[in-house]
Amino acid sequence: MAPEEEDFAALLAEYEEAERRGGRGPAVGDTVKGRVISVGAEAVFVDLGGKAEGMLELDQVSDREGNVTVAVGDTIEARVVDTGGRTGCILLRRVMARGAEAKAELVQAFEHRIPVEGLVTGVIKGGVEVQVAGVRAFCPVSQIDLRYVEDPAVYVGQRLEFRITRLEPGRGGQLNLVVSRKSLLAEAAEERAAELRRTLEVGAVVAGTVTAVKDYGAFVDLGGLEGMLHVSELGHQRVRHPSEVLRVGQKVEVQVTRLERTGDPKRPERISLSLKALEKDPWEDVAAGIAVGARVKGKVVRLQPFGAFVEVAPGVEGLVHISQLAADRRINHPREVVEIGQEVEATVLGVEPERRRISLSLAAGQDDGAAAAEDLAAVRRDAPRSLGTFADLLKRR
Repeated sequence: MAPEEEDFAALLAEYEEAERRGGRGPAVGDTVKGRVISVGAEAVFVDLGGKAEGMLELDQVSDREGNVTVAVGDTIEARVVDTGGRTGCILLRRVMARGAEAKAELVQAFEHRIPVEGLVTGVIKGGVEVQVAGVRAFCPVSQIDLRYVEDPAVYVGQRLEFRITRLEPGRGGQLNLVVSRKSLLAEAAEERAAELRRTLEVGAVVAGTVTAVKDYGAFVDLGGLEGMLHVSELGHQRVRHPSEVLRVGQKVEVQVTRLERTGDPKRPERISLSLKALEKDPWEDVAAGIAVGARVKGKVVRLQPFGAFVEVAPGVEGLVHISQLAADRRINHPREVVEIGQEVEATVLGVEPERRRISLSLAAGQDDGAAAAEDLAAVRRDAPRSLGTFADLLKRR
């Protein structure tokens, strides 16, 4: 981009920002971004665009050893605490003051809903204690996160951003503060959700975090939007409970399989997710690797009155029909011959990859497996497709 084009782009950005603010200059509480134009002995001056200039006291841009951490030309972000004042320019701040000045800033932060940084110092009844610019504040446990927090002690020692929700004079000139982190998280989540809604579509692969694990599946936060990962979509292998595969807080990559608008303003969309869709289909290998008449080993995973299901490969099950469980006797239920978890060896009677079906026999293994398979195939081939009419049945008598 040519220099004149860059200048035009910068002017356009300034114009759009001014339009967004309704033509006014920066106001108290605004977060602004600008370029450092001067570093003095006591202050740093920042070009905020639109003929606006801001000033930061030197301690706002210095480390613990007193070394200045910015230079001319750097872009920095700060918040407006005064639009004029004694200096005649906009006063900016990146770090909250302490002592007497802190009280004024805390009042300002409360009135203008400006986020403040606080250090969680301990757990007290009903919530946690937070130090904000040297002032003791209280954050109810229900306000420290978007979801229920079982053990608030995990936040002790962390520096987090809060919003002051109550500010009252206390004893000895102190301030009583009640703060919330939940409101800030909710606003940030809504911004992310709005951006995600514009780009999310069926087939998209997105990263997320598991927020809850239920009997029927798991909920995944995609960054402001929550999707549902049903137990049947956890993988090709059968899963009895989602906790076998997932845990709360786990990072996952999932594919969007369905996206429905609900009309509910609280949950305007229903998002279905899948882990299975990102895995290789094990039936692709089965089609090429298992042939009729072959002997396969597997584990009994389910019993039904009509037969037993045997897992012959991860995510691939075959059915041993009740008539194929024993060659020497008639049985009433598969549990008379096998049990769940038992390792067995069976003969493949049929493979239908397109229908995801494998027919197996334990009875055939007690004889010549290949011959039994051929006999069964012949029976299936020669068997009539229907019994015919009632008159046909009478003729056969």
